[in-house]
Amino acid sequence: MIRVILVDDHELVRDGVSRLLEAHADLSVVGSFSDAREAVRFAASEEPDVAIIDVAMPSTSGIDIARQLRDAAPDTHVLVLSMHSNPEYVRQALLAGALGYVAKEAAGAVLVEAVRRVQLGQRYLSDSLGQEALQSFLQDSGERDPLEPLSAREREVLRRTVEGRTIAETALELGLSPKSVETYRSRMMTKLGIHDLPALVKFAIRHGITTV
Repeated sequence: MIRVILVDDHELVRDGVSRLLEAHADLSVVGSFSDAREAVRFAASEEPDVAIIDVAMPSTSGIDIARQLRDAAPDTHVLVLSMHSNPEYVRQALLAGALGYVAKEAAGAVLVEAVRRVQLGQRYLSDSLGQEALQSFLQDSGERDPLEPLSAREREVLRRTVEGRTIAETALELGLSPKSVETYRSRMMTKLGIHDLPALVKFAIRHGITTV
């Protein structure tokens, strides 16, 4: 039995995917989450076989969730299910540790096949995405994840910064003091070698940190 968790902020999507997967005797949905942190905690404890995640989440990006799952539950294989089919998003998801990437426009049978392939440790991209992203990833497979130097908290501050949150808003959302947010922001930009907000936004879009 392949044990699957779903991570998507849209309940309707999670319900639909759950029904699709549960119709197959070898697939079982053991968790459904709109909150990324809850999903990561569950995965670390229960070690599901496959995590299906969306790229665009309100609290953090799916690509960052893939990184968190890679660290917290290394035996859980990540499959991205997203409306975003830009090759760069696909490449960044693969760099972050995802094994598969399926466009939401794909047929249900494609998702089922992707889950089975990913569970076996095989890479899978739906045909509608083409091979450009995969070839780019394979050619640059030695490329270092550009966000690897950042801590989880610095990544959270990065995402909120490029999405236009003020320091006060970020502090409130993360339960930090404004001074702490300033420190995280400064440290994060130093690690990335970026010195102004426009350059930071370009970096974030290029590396799939935000869909803004």
